[in-house]
Amino acid sequence: MKESLKPGVSASKSFKIDKERTIDFMGEDLRVYATPMLVRDIEHTCRDLIVEHCEAGEDSVGTHVDLAHTGATPLGMTVEITVTIGEVKGRHVTLEVSAKDDVEDVASGKHSRFVVDMAKTKERLTAKVAKVTNA
Repeated sequence: MKESLKPGVSASKSFKIDKERTIDFMGEDLRVYATPMLVRDIEHTCRDLIVEHCEAGEDSVGTHVDLAHTGATPLGMTVEITVTIGEVKGRHVTLEVSAKDDVEDVASGKHSRFVVDMAKTKERLTAKVAKVTNA
């Protein structure tokens, strides 16, 4: 990780709420931004920010999400997600997250990620798979 990965570093990303990002269980007239899709978009925004401050061969994986999804965003609106690094402890990074649509704040919380060495991660995953396939 680069020294530039530190508290206060921030990024924002906007997402148009298309049909794929909405719930469907209340019918077509009540399609709103689905919480799992909001979490996905937050994860991508956080990862993109962290990767800018990683060395070659590093990436990050999510480890915890604590989120209040407090406002419904209808199909067709835009949501802006803002993430700010709150704490860096070794390879563990905690980010403050917020989201607002064209009218109001719709989410806030924290997301934790861990910066990984991709080669070491591949070794661990290969060993884990081998335990199942060799059993």
